Order: sequence, then C-alpha cells, then structure tokens
Amino acid sequence: MATFSVEYIDKLKDVLDGFPHEEFERLVSAMLDAYDREKRIFVMGNGGSASTASHWVCDINKGCCLDKEKKFKMLCLNDSISTMLAYANDLSYEDVFVEQLKNFFVPGDLVIGISGSGNSENVLRAIKYANDNEGKTVGLCGYSGGKLYGMVDIPILVKVNDMQKVEDIHMIVVHMTMQRILE
Repeated sequence: MATFSVEYIDKLKDVLDGFPHEEFERLVSAMLDAYDREKRIFVMGNGGSASTASHWVCDINKGCCLDKEKKFKMLCLNDSISTMLAYANDLSYEDVFVEQLKNFFVPGDLVIGISGSGNSENVLRAIKYANDNEGKTVGLCGYSGGKLYGMVDIPILVKVNDMQKVEDIHMIVVHMTMQRILE
C-alpha cells in the first residue's frame, strides 16, 4: 500500500520539475495588471476544473484583498448553476460560458480557461470570444495541451497524461498565485 503513495508522489515531483515557471510569472503579471486597471478576471472549468476555478476566485477575492480598499474583480463562470443550466437547455452546453461573457466582458478583461484535456468546447468558445474582443487569455491544461494551448496568450501546460496529477498541479497554481500576489 505505501508503495502506491510513494510512486504517486514521485511522479508528481517529476511533473513539478517541468513546471512552466516563466508562464506562471506571466500569469501573475496579467492578474496584477487586471487588478491595477480594475479589469475583471473570469475563470471557468468543468468537473474538477470547475472546483479549481471556484476555489481560485475565493482565494483571490477574499484571500488577497480582505483588508484592502481596492479589490480584485474575479468571477467564476461555473458558479451559477441556474444560469449555466438555462443556457445549456435553451442553447447548448457548449455555450454556457461564452454567453455569460457576452453579458459582462469588456475589452482588456482577463479570461482564464481550465481544461485538463485542453479540448473542452465550452471553455474554447469563451476563450475565442475573449480573443476576438480584445481580451487577455490564459489556459491551464494538461496532456499535450489540446486546442486550448494554442489559443491563449499565456498557456500553463502540465505535461502529464494523468488527469489527477494535472488537477493537482492546477491547484498548486491557484495557491501559488495567491501567495505570489501577496508578496
């Protein structure tokens, strides 16, 4: 039994050795730029990535500026179940994020898509909309990056073919951005 945990952690260490540090610093710079210019930061994902997106918003909005007068404006597009289901029912599941962006997005906003495979169509449509409307885009992805990797201004690629390890590293990115912003 202990062998499994040792192997899992060893593989995670190997993946961390290939962490994209330069892209991470670009991500933090983009988030701080959005903060300085009072732009919104939108984030979204499906499944485990949805939980990561929601967690990220909590850490940034509360954790980074609780005692500050000026606040981050970070919004999670997968947190409103009723809105998502309305768009999924009336249009398509592929449109649940892009339609929300159409309500709130303004040029210069930052849009972050999280997709382990890099191929979640609803995330891709939102990223395309942001790209087409003068937004800044970031993609957190795994495996080989999928379509998301080539669509975004700042790709954060976790190079491993294991969804749980991809999601582990994505949560590390969330916690690192919070601590890096607080420096």
